[in-house]
Amino acid sequence: MSQEKKNTSKANKIHKYLAQDMSFRAAAVVATEVVREMQSIQNTFPLATMAVGRSMVAASLMASQLKDGQQISLYFRGDGPLEMFFAEANHEGQVRGYTSNPQLEAPSEGGELAVGKAIGQGLLSVVHSQPQQKSPQRGTVALQSGEVGEDVAFYLLQSRQVRSIVALGVKVNSYGLVQGAGGVLIELMPGCPDSVVETLEKNFALAGSLSESVTDGSTPEDLLSAYVQGLPVRELSHPYNLSYECRCSRERLARALVLLGEDQVKEMVANKESAKARCEFCGRPYEIEVAELSKLLEKMTSNTH
Repeated sequence: MSQEKKNTSKANKIHKYLAQDMSFRAAAVVATEVVREMQSIQNTFPLATMAVGRSMVAASLMASQLKDGQQISLYFRGDGPLEMFFAEANHEGQVRGYTSNPQLEAPSEGGELAVGKAIGQGLLSVVHSQPQQKSPQRGTVALQSGEVGEDVAFYLLQSRQVRSIVALGVKVNSYGLVQGAGGVLIELMPGCPDSVVETLEKNFALAGSLSESVTDGSTPEDLLSAYVQGLPVRELSHPYNLSYECRCSRERLARALVLLGEDQVKEMVANKESAKARCEFCGRPYEIEVAELSKLLEKMTSNTH
């Protein structure tokens, strides 16, 4: 069986696990295809591909441990040239990502692409949204390295008091194209024995490059096994496939026009200009014709009187 075929069968599915002694839970994923799709849509250069790709993998792993209908958003903001990148995923496996500077030339350290150097000092904000909740839960921590994995682990510790291991990887080839992407998230349960913690930490220190493992054809089970050597786990049901999905729509564009204000829409109608926009996440173009803008303006005017 070729490496390509080995990856394909489970490339779009997050696998969830629980330690036999219930001392930790884990999730692992090969996410090469969704990161490739993001890159093809947004034409990201290698550095932005790695930043957004890692955050997409992290958000997907975190969201897999939520309940149906819930989602996680990760906002990385810094004073470096990359400025910001973002990822959002829901429990059902839908994920998307974005950066404000997709074609940034890559700063490197020792020949390696340095996401942390590109984002600089800043903040990671995490938003947890639930269908029945009016206001989402928000938490913000200082970036520890800007390399994503360490920052997510720090957030889990500071905001949720959860010790964790977060291993993320995105590999690009000499042409800047995605060769592999994936990750592992292990969250320790309250009361996790010291012996388990020591074993996990030892395994983490000995684990090889996750991005290389994915590129070489590793499955989610293969990725996790490197971190849970000597610790029996059982797989849990998680029926959702991972997919790059965007929730943009013409209705959202109309709502954005309302936020622009009555004067802006009135000017567009007077100049007979349609409203055009292209979604940053999926590249889908939208247009609202002048006649529809006129109706929108009438609604806006009536609501203000």
